[in-house]
Amino acid sequence: MSEAATLEGHKLLASGKVREIYEVDDERLLMVASDRISTYDAVHPNPIPGKGMVLTGLSEFWFERTGHIVPNHLISYTEVPDEARGRGMLVERLDMFPVECVVRGYITGSGWKDYQREGEICGIRLPEGLRESDKLPEPIFTPATKADVGDHDENVDFDRAAEILGDREALEELRRLSIELYTFASDHARERGIILADTKFEFGRDKAGRIVVGDEVLTPDSSRFWPADTYEPGRSQPSFDKQFVRDWASGSGWDKSPPAPEIPEDVVDGTRQRYEEAYQRITGEPFDTWLAKSGAGR
Repeated sequence: MSEAATLEGHKLLASGKVREIYEVDDERLLMVASDRISTYDAVHPNPIPGKGMVLTGLSEFWFERTGHIVPNHLISYTEVPDEARGRGMLVERLDMFPVECVVRGYITGSGWKDYQREGEICGIRLPEGLRESDKLPEPIFTPATKADVGDHDENVDFDRAAEILGDREALEELRRLSIELYTFASDHARERGIILADTKFEFGRDKAGRIVVGDEVLTPDSSRFWPADTYEPGRSQPSFDKQFVRDWASGSGWDKSPPAPEIPEDVVDGTRQRYEEAYQRITGEPFDTWLAKSGAGR
């Protein structure tokens, strides 16, 4: 399936940095993950082959295992058009909350920059003397605004996020659910030699008003995965996620404003390998298993 492809017989509702969303009916959507990759909220012109299938396969894996914590929007990954197999999910329509729910267990990325400047992240005061990549005393909830394509997400404190949401009680529940999901996934990943440094969730309400987790969950696009056997605080970590591309982009001379530059072939190949290894380590199965299960390998 080509990038930003349209599916015959389906109305395209939205095309984001990674996904296309199509209308199925009043209650369901078709969400299709492309192979596009973005850094610093700008989409690069060349894709990472197979990336969309990794995102979809890992999301399905986690959705299946976290239903005891919170319901999710996945209806089926097999009831999709043939050209979307392996990367498409039939999902429930949700009324999405206008904030991203970020949980950090380690200090890195924008959180590390904020800490160096202010000694805190999103209004949460942290101990003095932390090093880059240090484990935090406990996971913290650091919400962010949702940015349009080409704009940057903005870290905000809890009070500002509650103001955006218009419902402080709902945000408190989102914080509880986000930290519980992170803790569950972090424990699972650690058993498989991976540190889940941080991750991002998106939630909405279903027709009955229940809070439901949507979009993707615990993938290399929405999370930082580090190999546990080489973990060493005081520096940035090698990773199984798009940090590999971020590191290349930040050292390329690009000013981080659109348009994003083309990614060199060796970085594309290295990123693809890291995404597939993340899938295989976390699920305990070869990536080909997902291709067969979803019908994409036919």
